[in-house]
Amino acid sequence: MDPDIVLFAEVVRTASLSAAGRSMGISPAMVSKRIARLEARLGVRLLNRTTRRLDLTARGAAYHRDMVEILAAIRDAEARVSERADTPAGPLRVSAPTSFGRLHIAPHLKPFLDAYPAIELDLDLSDGFSDVIGDRLDLAIRIALAVPPSLTGYRLADSRRVLCAAPNYSAPNDAADLKEHRLLAAKGQMPWRLAGPDGDVTIDRRSYVATNSSEVVRELTLAGVGIALRSLWDVSADLASGRLVRVLPELAGSAEVGIYAVHARGPVSSGTTALLDYLRGLWSPMPPWES
Repeated sequence: MDPDIVLFAEVVRTASLSAAGRSMGISPAMVSKRIARLEARLGVRLLNRTTRRLDLTARGAAYHRDMVEILAAIRDAEARVSERADTPAGPLRVSAPTSFGRLHIAPHLKPFLDAYPAIELDLDLSDGFSDVIGDRLDLAIRIALAVPPSLTGYRLADSRRVLCAAPNYSAPNDAADLKEHRLLAAKGQMPWRLAGPDGDVTIDRRSYVATNSSEVVRELTLAGVGIALRSLWDVSADLASGRLVRVLPELAGSAEVGIYAVHARGPVSSGTTALLDYLRGLWSPMPPWES
């Protein structure tokens, strides 16, 4: 809000340039100068000033009435924001990878939402890159090697990845043979960098089926189409049931990949803090897919 407008409202409230000046910590001469500046900008006279009296003009009264309502609305908004700073409430925008959000976030949201009923959660699930700052996200779940320096991040859990295929798929004999097989990966998930007993191995091939969906890759793998490098949080149940089997178990994805919660640098809302604390406790000390 323009400080000259705030000053004008104070002049009307106190009915005195001097009293308004004392209230705002400025001299009566400066009060007069700033009111004149406001009138010049608006192109109308707001106050009739004499040595004894100070009265609103008709236009000044109408302007004052509008400005008082606006100032009151601003104070109310500030009070609501201040209250929400202590009590988690209001919009909370969160993004997560599609499969991870569906399997490991959505099923666990009820206790959090019951604890904070005033939070208005907006959960966006997508396999595409989420621009935390550009999309004005409060929190984003990312599966990555590291957190970019422009963001603040917290490692929630490890994300171990293994090579797997359907039991009826003819598995390769070694890493060199792997390059001749049908490999499945969503766009952006190749090349594979694998750690093994003889050092790191990089597999840089096109996916046998091009898709932007990690869930499609999982379904193709279950159907016996090819071999995929999948996170344990995604396929641990399939491995346990025998729907999938490990391929070349001596190889695995980099152990440095983790599941992170990230947000823009700087202060965050109480809702963001509450959700972050909840998620950090959800998969500690060991996530269920590792047990």
